[in-house]
Amino acid sequence: MFSKILIANRGEIAIRVARACKEMGITSVAVYSEADRDAPHVKACDEAFLIGPAVPAESYLSIEKIIQAAKDSGAEAVHPGYGFLAENADFARALEDAGIVFIGPPASAIDAMGSKTMAREVMEKAGVPIVPGATEPAKDLDEARAQAEAAGYPVACKAVGGGGGKGFRVAMTPDDLQEAFEGSGREGMKFFNDDRVYIERYLEDPRHVEVQVLADKHGNVIHLAERDCSIQRRHQKLIEEAPGPHVDEEMRERIGKIATDAARAVGYFSAGTIEGMQHGDEYFFLEMNTRVQVEHCVTEEITGVDIVREQIKIAYGEELSLKQEDVKIDGWAIECRINAEKAHMNFAPAPGPIEVYDEPSGPGVRVDSGVKAGSEVTPMYDPMVAKLIVWDKDREAATRRMLRALDEYEIAPLSTLIPFHKTILRTEQWARGETCKDLTEDKKWLKTTAPEDTSIPEPADGEAEKVARDYLVEVSGKRFDVKVIGEATGFAAAGAAPGAGGPKPKREKRAGGGGGGGGPVLASPLQGSIFKLEVAEGAEVAEGDLICVIEAMKMENEITAHKAGKVTKVSISVGDAVASGDPLVTIE
Repeated sequence: MFSKILIANRGEIAIRVARACKEMGITSVAVYSEADRDAPHVKACDEAFLIGPAVPAESYLSIEKIIQAAKDSGAEAVHPGYGFLAENADFARALEDAGIVFIGPPASAIDAMGSKTMAREVMEKAGVPIVPGATEPAKDLDEARAQAEAAGYPVACKAVGGGGGKGFRVAMTPDDLQEAFEGSGREGMKFFNDDRVYIERYLEDPRHVEVQVLADKHGNVIHLAERDCSIQRRHQKLIEEAPGPHVDEEMRERIGKIATDAARAVGYFSAGTIEGMQHGDEYFFLEMNTRVQVEHCVTEEITGVDIVREQIKIAYGEELSLKQEDVKIDGWAIECRINAEKAHMNFAPAPGPIEVYDEPSGPGVRVDSGVKAGSEVTPMYDPMVAKLIVWDKDREAATRRMLRALDEYEIAPLSTLIPFHKTILRTEQWARGETCKDLTEDKKWLKTTAPEDTSIPEPADGEAEKVARDYLVEVSGKRFDVKVIGEATGFAAAGAAPGAGGPKPKREKRAGGGGGGGGPVLASPLQGSIFKLEVAEGAEVAEGDLICVIEAMKMENEITAHKAGKVTKVSISVGDAVASGDPLVTIE
């Protein structure tokens, strides 16, 4: 077995791989950017190497720096985790040239499956059902229009090298195609250095069902059943579960065969995932992710298979430790992604500091986290800070356990999706196993997921500064937690005794609004940089018109007018960095 493995990633997946290494008696090596000097993944590994500044292109995406760190550390193999270089065929080849093992599939398989059009062509030839559409990228807008007409509207414009919801735009009608086509190409270039786009039919509200496969270098290929990842926003996953709530044994066997046939078609080895669309009784191949998935945990929980450990053993040349008939499904698992986002503000990214961090625990609860108290979630990287996974005997029991665990999870003052998860898991749509698309795309419903407002009102002119203090009150032997808001000095609740540790004054800033409530100033709801500006001074706008696009945490966020009127001042330019609460434009 390998004696030392370098982990070319950060956050919770780097810690996950480091834990597997420790259990296997393998020395782990972390790499970190200047922004991650004190990150938990650095301390989770046995050794650590600085590889550059915070900008991913100069650190975690630098093939040369990763390979140099592997050589300097004496690592025999590199595990890429997910994201960054995990599906980069050039990285796999560069490691091979350097005499270092890539813990993943062969570069040829990454090439075949990394290109969405090539993957569709390979799968079609292998007899795997694909979503109707093109198998070649469109050379220009005119060819894209032809592909769209052939596929039939609505259509999806998809970046050839895309993934994780990046480079995916929908055109419901021909009038929408140009914007969707160009936006998909722009994101493809930004995130994957490839602006090629192809068109396929857009299936409205299908279930997103994927199959986990494991394949070794000896020709053995098995699947570990399916996961349902239908709860999404902007085509990016929020909640995953296994098994699929609408997959019966017949379909499980059928899609399992589709997945293993797809892996064999490209000579695959390592862990991989066949993603597909379940549309009634139909199932279409969507794409293959040639890496470990974020949501691999739910499959581990219901099968008992350590997928990361299997990856490492496969890379070393060992045969799979189990056969298809050994795979058994036990119980139900659910995973909630704990992202630094404000769901009530249309999932706006919300980077910031973490001062309080307390994870849930107890039977059937697992937390894969990349943060701690004192961590800073920066806008440089993905917004996911942790994954909360639960297991129980069935879906209903697992849902109750997840709600209990979410109630126990404390993260402050960072805004996360915890309130969103609590709200959606209590809906009838979730109970019926629906995709919940009607909720995640409804801005009015999303506002109901806002966390409780614990801010202190600003004092009126002449009033003293106010603070909040917490007290424990006992009445007839029953305990109550009481919050009292009063002047900063000299007040106490009648009959109340301060709680353990004494009163805890705290003051919160009034949130910088988005110009709501009819005020003239539209303020930025998030920290990021101005990617696109759509208005100029003097322009007349209607409520809901696009004002600008802010790029933050690997996402483009559209900021719309909060009211109708005339733009009397533009406070930003393309490329500007903005903080939450900064003025964008004034509309009067």
